[in-house]
Amino acid sequence: MKNKVREDLKEFAQSLPENVVLVAASKYAGVKEIKYMMENGITNFGENRVDAFIRKYRRLSKYHLTWHFIGHLQRNKARPVINRISYLHSLDSVELAYMIEKYRRGTKPVNCFIEVSINEEINKNGLKPGEVDDFIYQVRRLKKVKIVGLMMMAKADSTHQDLLAQFGRLRLLKEYLEERFKMKIPYLSMGMSDDYPEAIQSGATHVRLGRILYKAYANKKASNIGK
Repeated sequence: MKNKVREDLKEFAQSLPENVVLVAASKYAGVKEIKYMMENGITNFGENRVDAFIRKYRRLSKYHLTWHFIGHLQRNKARPVINRISYLHSLDSVELAYMIEKYRRGTKPVNCFIEVSINEEINKNGLKPGEVDDFIYQVRRLKKVKIVGLMMMAKADSTHQDLLAQFGRLRLLKEYLEERFKMKIPYLSMGMSDDYPEAIQSGATHVRLGRILYKAYANKKASNIGK
């Protein structure tokens, strides 16, 4: 396999808390790698590029996989995606929500995480924390859009304490929104290969892991422990 998946993948996945869903970011994986992950118990996969997702979805359609779209979804590319996924981690506009409402077939809604730019970084997608109230007010009555959580990305090169603070702000926003709208928002999608321990410590229910599922990165990370 081009990108060698770590041999202890099953053990690594089982080391995560039972209430945390490992979404394997398959940007780095071909069909062979995905099949190997499946053999080791991984069933949730996340793509961030439309063309790659459609190609992999078609080749793996006979398997019972749960597909997540975890990248920014442009509205002009959304239509072929929204009927093939169970979860969208990057709902960031009313216009995209209405596209889902219009084009999602059947009665089962798309489970959506609202993407929040918790640090309000100019170069990051997502709603500012202060915009989420109005957003939920506009989309909460849609039938094909089910708000199940919030999603964020932490700042690169953050310290351990900085990460805990950033992830903690998303958790507090979730709790505020649940009280504000008298609705349950059960999930937090936060944490990637470099910061998933802090995310889990802060209440993550879904971690989007890519590089750490591969040998080279896992070995490098392990060799840096204690430095």
